[in-house]
Amino acid sequence: APPAAQNNSAAFQPIPLGTAPNYRAIVQRNQAAVVGITTAGPMNTASQDFGNPFGEGDNPFFQFFRNMPRPQGHAVMHAQGSGFLISSDGVVLTNAHVVDGAKEVTVKLSNHREYKAKVLGADRSSDIAVLKIDAHDLPTVHLGNSDQLNVGDYVLAIGEPFGLEETATAGIVSAKGRSLPGDGYIPFIQTDAAVNPGNSGGPLFDSSGSVVGINAQIYTNSGGYQGVSFAIPINAAVQI
Repeated sequence: APPAAQNNSAAFQPIPLGTAPNYRAIVQRNQAAVVGITTAGPMNTASQDFGNPFGEGDNPFFQFFRNMPRPQGHAVMHAQGSGFLISSDGVVLTNAHVVDGAKEVTVKLSNHREYKAKVLGADRSSDIAVLKIDAHDLPTVHLGNSDQLNVGDYVLAIGEPFGLEETATAGIVSAKGRSLPGDGYIPFIQTDAAVNPGNSGGPLFDSSGSVVGINAQIYTNSGGYQGVSFAIPINAAVQI
């Protein structure tokens, strides 16, 4: 072998093996604080294409939720997303596009109790919404520090893809500070954790079990998971 190759081999130090997160404990601690959100509002014909629910042509970057089945001719659209409790008196964080245009918003807890929710505020530019339900002594998540995330770190998402309650999926941080079309100032966290329509607005946890992001967009040509998902950093969400 060439001398340079020999020198590189001699200087190489194997990277020590790490330990995987305790995903079971993360889910057990947090799943009760993750909620399902169902909305009802006037039907938007631009939202009927499941593969691209916001009518953005062939742009594969899009905000996502799940359209629910409805009777033909009924002029009300039902949609579904996820969210999470940040205070024990019923404050919920989710995506603004989940509740955009909704006349009714219903929050369903893990114990299957349902509450009508009030939208306290929504910011379309950052895609963040704050809801409030009339309940007390609720379980909550712990908000972490998304600035401490690095590429390669473990992450776990919990939500309701396709209406399947309390679904957990795991992956790693694929990139940080992603700028997406139409979202110029949000430095998205890119992950390969599987998220699908219905996960929108749900939490992204780090390996310690703290929320570091809000699942908000996917890259897809089919409407489903293709390995590239984007979350709003929780630090940005809290600031907004």
